[in-house]
Amino acid sequence: MPAIRNALVIGGGIGGLTAGVALRQSGIDVDLVETKPNFSVYGVGIIQPNNTLRALDQIGLAARCVELGTPFPGWRIHDAGGNFLMDAPNESHAAPKFPSNNGITRPDLHRILYEAAYAHGVTIHLGTQVHALDDRCDYVRVELTNGLTSDYDLVIGADGLYSETRKRLFGVSVTPQFTGQAVWRHNFARPDHVQWGEIHMGPHSKVGLTPLRSDLMYMFLVTSELGNQRVPEDQLAVLMRQRLEGFGGLISTLRDQITDPTEVVYRPMESLLLPSPWHKGRVIIIGDAAHATTPHLAQGAAMAIEDAVLLGTLLRRDASLEKLLTEFMSRRFNRARFVIESSDRIATWEMEHWSGVSNPDARPGQLLHEASLALLDEY
Repeated sequence: MPAIRNALVIGGGIGGLTAGVALRQSGIDVDLVETKPNFSVYGVGIIQPNNTLRALDQIGLAARCVELGTPFPGWRIHDAGGNFLMDAPNESHAAPKFPSNNGITRPDLHRILYEAAYAHGVTIHLGTQVHALDDRCDYVRVELTNGLTSDYDLVIGADGLYSETRKRLFGVSVTPQFTGQAVWRHNFARPDHVQWGEIHMGPHSKVGLTPLRSDLMYMFLVTSELGNQRVPEDQLAVLMRQRLEGFGGLISTLRDQITDPTEVVYRPMESLLLPSPWHKGRVIIIGDAAHATTPHLAQGAAMAIEDAVLLGTLLRRDASLEKLLTEFMSRRFNRARFVIESSDRIATWEMEHWSGVSNPDARPGQLLHEASLALLDEY
């Protein structure tokens, strides 16, 4: 029988919904609370490397993601003028029956996850927050803002980068840190010739194109943004176009299509690593709440999904909760740290290059390739 009978998941994002599905598949009753009144998501697209698809396949959702998304074999590298430089194919031996990468819109991924949560019997409370959380050793008593009070064997905080659950458990000693870079995203109609993901390397920034559907792709633009200054929302289109000046070819054509600031998604890049362990008593933190990374390896969602799937797998065992959470940490902490440190190193090398610093040790492409291969190993 499972190690626990029931659990509360805090947060209805990628990690929280995946955890709900994984725990229900292990025979555990699950309540899930989400602050927002619905499951709408703000964003454009997301990249699912092969290790992400492996984890999703373990809960039966990878095939649906590939069906609604677009597989692509790797990255086609160009210079700022749009001239082809090289192909960098990715591997797929973590999940051989699935592609090495899958591009999917965030709304489609979210729909797959919340439909699966409902189908598996997760009880979902939208527009609801945790009012009080009291760990009583044998159980956790939780009061919700909708007036309900319930007892749980485990509480899982999957409430994102600015997690209130993390603050309740560990205070504010660990907070997100701005890395010096930001990412700008925008959706476009996808030309037939964009069959790979594309990277266009500029002297002061880089641009990527990711297939999402047969008729859709998204652009990401990575820039240095000193001081993490506020970006006026009504100026997002103008500012993104300005930062794309100097790129030729397809990127130049797409730049002129960026006119509506509401279609630009801007995010400063922040990272965070909560020291081990991520649990205290019967409450555990997963996903971005415990380990947030920049998107240089396209592994942010992957790490949250892996957390959730592994937790569901472990909790189906007939063993003490403390033993299982200890094993969870032994299998997750170093992997999450590897992703964060590798991503931060690539970001540092990029910013050095863009500022004119020549670092003979810089090898961002090689590190990206090596890290991506390493993450195909079992976790």
